[in-house]
Amino acid sequence: MGTKLRRVGGFLPTSETEPEAVSGFRGWLHHGGRMDDEESHEHESHPWYRVLWLTGVDYFSTLGYQPGIALLAAGAIAPIATAILVLVTLCCALPVYAQVAKRSYAGQGSIAMLENLLHGWWGKILVLALLGFAATDFVITMTLSAADATQHIIENPYLKALLGESHMEITLGLLLLLAVVFLMGFQEAIGLATLVAVPYLFLNLIVLLFCAVEIARHPNLIPDWKNALRMHGDWTQLMIAATLIFPRLALGLSGFETGVSVMPLIEGREEDKQSAVPKGRIHNTRNLLSAAALIMSGMLIASSFVTALLVKPEEYKLGGVASGRAIAYLAHEYMGNVFGSIYDISTIFILWFAGASAMAGLLHLIPRYLPRFGMAPRWVSFTRPLVLVLFAIDVVVTVVFRANVEAQAGAYATGVLVLMLSAAFAASLALWKENKLLSFYCSVVSLIFLYTLVENVRERPDGLIISSIFIFMVLMISGISRLLRSTELRVTEFVFANDESAELWTKIIGKKVNLVPVRSREMRKKKAAEIRKYYSLSGPLAFVHVNLVDNRSEFVSQPVLRLWAEGDDYVIEISQAIAVANSIAYLSELIDPTSIFLGLSRKNLMSQAFQYLLFGEGETGLMVYTILLRYWEWTPYEDVRPLIFLMSD
Repeated sequence: MGTKLRRVGGFLPTSETEPEAVSGFRGWLHHGGRMDDEESHEHESHPWYRVLWLTGVDYFSTLGYQPGIALLAAGAIAPIATAILVLVTLCCALPVYAQVAKRSYAGQGSIAMLENLLHGWWGKILVLALLGFAATDFVITMTLSAADATQHIIENPYLKALLGESHMEITLGLLLLLAVVFLMGFQEAIGLATLVAVPYLFLNLIVLLFCAVEIARHPNLIPDWKNALRMHGDWTQLMIAATLIFPRLALGLSGFETGVSVMPLIEGREEDKQSAVPKGRIHNTRNLLSAAALIMSGMLIASSFVTALLVKPEEYKLGGVASGRAIAYLAHEYMGNVFGSIYDISTIFILWFAGASAMAGLLHLIPRYLPRFGMAPRWVSFTRPLVLVLFAIDVVVTVVFRANVEAQAGAYATGVLVLMLSAAFAASLALWKENKLLSFYCSVVSLIFLYTLVENVRERPDGLIISSIFIFMVLMISGISRLLRSTELRVTEFVFANDESAELWTKIIGKKVNLVPVRSREMRKKKAAEIRKYYSLSGPLAFVHVNLVDNRSEFVSQPVLRLWAEGDDYVIEISQAIAVANSIAYLSELIDPTSIFLGLSRKNLMSQAFQYLLFGEGETGLMVYTILLRYWEWTPYEDVRPLIFLMSD
């Protein structure tokens, strides 16, 4: 390719208003920073064992509520069901995300993999649906973590009498604090994550070891637990029961998508700088995922075992003193209220930080897709407006679920499982041409996650309901936004196909030609004859023909220009465009012609509108006219605008 044309104009004012030009409240919102261009920034890299704790605040924080949820779902069988969860973690989730890390080393995760594997509108719709489930995952992470942090605050013996039953108020207060911190400009820091996650794991280890000593001091606890297991049948029946219960424990699988999203922060090898594929970073990411999975698996098994033996059914049931805080209850019960309060503080910090991690995840995820698809207003790219929208959603979800940890577990698990299913499915598709055996293995993993998802939805349909609401909102907002933004120029820049085209370009710009879009090459002679017969012209004609790419679902493009002379006239061929009318309008603004002759098809306007929105075709003449009028309303121009003639084809 030859020289690039300088970008002129670009998007309409609603999409790229400079924040410096905006004052007042809107100016404050815009000064919050933009997230849509994050991939152009250089990230400071760190050893994987330091980045591990940034992943851990999301993954390890589930220890705050996972043991209590496991007890509530499985009772005495909880350790066996947890063992199955660990088996799925190590043998299913870990291998799948090792493949995701290999193919999504920019940190975009499984959704980006599917976007690259599935093209066109069906791929876009699938991505939007997955974004709905991802939104469910992240939003419920924030609301559930805040609710569980509140549970630890209220049940603390030093605060219980003071705070009473103000569970909803404290939860909303924590969410408000989270929003305020992000409005002020919160940036995730690996150092802060380390200070939060490491002490939390250390305190959990102390509690679990102390509880193990307590179990050893009371030898009747293990026989009592075995007697409780016998009530469910022999080992075959126990394994069947545990397998059926396992989907309710799926919260323990959360954290893998976060582990991939932090890849840009992971330090690789020196040779990564000269390689298109950073093998060192991929290797270190796999180390991070493996370490996180092994640590969490050990903690889950140990916590499930000690809580099953030491926490009584009346204590872990809904409303019980150990509900949503089984390990914290044991810390207070066996190690005293002082140590228990220290454990509570550490738990509250990591749960709050998990919410911050989820907020940061959404602030990076939404601008990465929706504005680029043309399916969100451009203000979504600014941090502060998006934080306010997410806070409002958090409030609604918290009120609907009454700030109850167990009530939100199903919705959380649904979001987690759908993302894991999408990762397994994407890995199986990507591996199909490389390694049939691994592809088959990932397909089997997909079926396991599908079973887990179906069982989770069957038991707790509220997760699917809230995810469906998010998906409906994403699709509705996306459709409306795509409609409203359809008259943007939707071109980043043109690129010359060769040097001859670049040289010829200088001869036609600046009121030197009359622009004539044509649907086919065969129409040029007919059009030229009609125009010269009925109109008085000065200057040659420049015929424009647009060739569209196969995938018209993209919102912006970088078309290629090829120019040549044809007698006294010129021909401009635009290739790799995604919309005919928008490309012609952009070209017109660059050339600044004397006049533009636009043909009208006189076909059904409704069907033409759908053709335009979905496939970039339709009633081109009217759309070019509309796009230019909207653009001219925004851009001041001292010279004379080109004359526009609408002609019947």
